[in-house]
Amino acid sequence: MDSSSWKAYGKIDPELEAMLPAMPPSVSFADYGSADNLRKSIGEQFAQMIAAGILQLPDLTGITKTDIEIPVRDGSSIRALHYRPETGEAGPLFVYFHGGGWTFGFPEAWESGIKILASELGFHAVCVAYRKAPEAVFPTAVNDAWDATEWLANNASDLGADLSRGFIVGGASAGGNLAAVVTHEASDKKLSPAITGQFLSVPMVVHPDAVPEEYKPHYTSEEEFKEGMVLDRRGIQFLLSNYKMDSKSPYGSPLLWPSGHKSQPPTYFQVCGMDPFRDDSLIYEYLLREECGVPTRVDVYGGLPHGGTDFLPMLTQSKKALRDAKAGFEWLLSQRSG
Repeated sequence: MDSSSWKAYGKIDPELEAMLPAMPPSVSFADYGSADNLRKSIGEQFAQMIAAGILQLPDLTGITKTDIEIPVRDGSSIRALHYRPETGEAGPLFVYFHGGGWTFGFPEAWESGIKILASELGFHAVCVAYRKAPEAVFPTAVNDAWDATEWLANNASDLGADLSRGFIVGGASAGGNLAAVVTHEASDKKLSPAITGQFLSVPMVVHPDAVPEEYKPHYTSEEEFKEGMVLDRRGIQFLLSNYKMDSKSPYGSPLLWPSGHKSQPPTYFQVCGMDPFRDDSLIYEYLLREECGVPTRVDVYGGLPHGGTDFLPMLTQSKKALRDAKAGFEWLLSQRSG
């Protein structure tokens, strides 16, 4: 593995650099002190961005959005949002897990991307509101994600989706972590219909304390951006302490999956270059492609912080990421038949 070029992805995006003087100082998630304070503050920040016109809610004209309830193993149920074209076409299914460090976040988080998938590619998308820490600690989110995926595999036709046209699982950040776990579990448990592709956006695939020795020389972004914008080391530790993840469990670090990765479906990555988790994606992509023969596709957005393509939608690279997502999902669908 040659990781010598990866550091170049960390040079700050010029548009972002020009914006810095007008932006408030970056605050670590750890500085909020509690999950409740973090959730309240993040909600207020999003509301302010929407009010100021910085963040615009997508126009979902032509798309039907419905709340559904999905039963899970402890006898309760979790909320999910089902997006589908108003035409009623039985398209492929995309199951999405949002980010937020297993501690905050909401299933509406990627509606800008869901709009493209539903309106331009005919997808049905189900965005899952898995339960969050510290009220629900590891592995509750994993169990919810798996239970939701298994339920959707068995009930997709009732929602109007057609899994023979594609069954893709994905997520961002913590949600990408859950998606990577789900695709491994699906392979081991022979889920039918099988998952045909996965979308991993800025995921954590290995706990920082559990990086295998062979990958440590290439795993430098966590140190490089330990004081990074949006997500820093203290913030990561704060979120993980709330979630109480077992660092060496494959259900928290899917890079360590005991049965390996050769059975993984074609995988599309979106990576931010100024992200502590940058090298999670780049190491895992190399492992899938070179060592396991899994088809992969990767788009890197140099100089953007963790989740920057979502948090900074005004940037040219963020707009490109949405166009790339469409092409990436088209590629995933083509791999199904290729």
